[in-house]
Amino acid sequence: MANDLLTRARRTLAAAGDPARARTAQAYMKSSMPYHGIAAAPFRKLAKELLADQAFTTAEAWQRDVLAVWRPARFREERYLAIALAGDRRAAEFRTPAALPMYEELITTGAWWDYVDDLAAHQVGPMLDTHPRPMRHAMLTWSRSPDMWKARTSIICQVLRKDRTDLEMLYACIEPSIASREFFLRKAIGWALRAYAWRDPAEIVRYVRENDARLSGLSKREALINVEGRRKSSRAR
Repeated sequence: MANDLLTRARRTLAAAGDPARARTAQAYMKSSMPYHGIAAAPFRKLAKELLADQAFTTAEAWQRDVLAVWRPARFREERYLAIALAGDRRAAEFRTPAALPMYEELITTGAWWDYVDDLAAHQVGPMLDTHPRPMRHAMLTWSRSPDMWKARTSIICQVLRKDRTDLEMLYACIEPSIASREFFLRKAIGWALRAYAWRDPAEIVRYVRENDARLSGLSKREALINVEGRRKSSRAR
């Protein structure tokens, strides 16, 4: 089934591609893998059509199909299709901690922000709602990983959780990377703190002040963007 899907996808995506857009996208993303050059909205439509008849029988079959599209991918949109298949609502029951080895492969072999951020926020993060204890343990473990993208995933997996954010877990996942010089970890810390600042800006101000000497300038600026914006708005009124 996955081989048929990939074959159909290659024909469909190639036909919809725009070579000029493809070159621009590849340069922007600093990607060694080429693009077909399909804008986001048309791609989502094509992905929906390509996946419309996809069968979701067992968790094992679903994982095999995802990886059968991901591993031999030649274009970046093919990997986006694998991510769409992983996140298909019809496979919701299969997104459990048992799927973490598959997600780990996607994250560590994808190893770039467009793949990782989508997977972290929209697929790994929601499993904290359905399987909180094992997922919390897994993310705390990932936070200590030498793999930067697993660590980034642990930090940003809660950016969409709003009031459901486990703040203790967030701070614990930040801790192993708080002194890192890696841009993508510094940015992740700031993004995760900024997301929670919408709920409780005073808490994020407190955390940033308490950790002022340890947080990078980038992390602090990102964390406080929303807070500073609110203060300026209040002064203007």
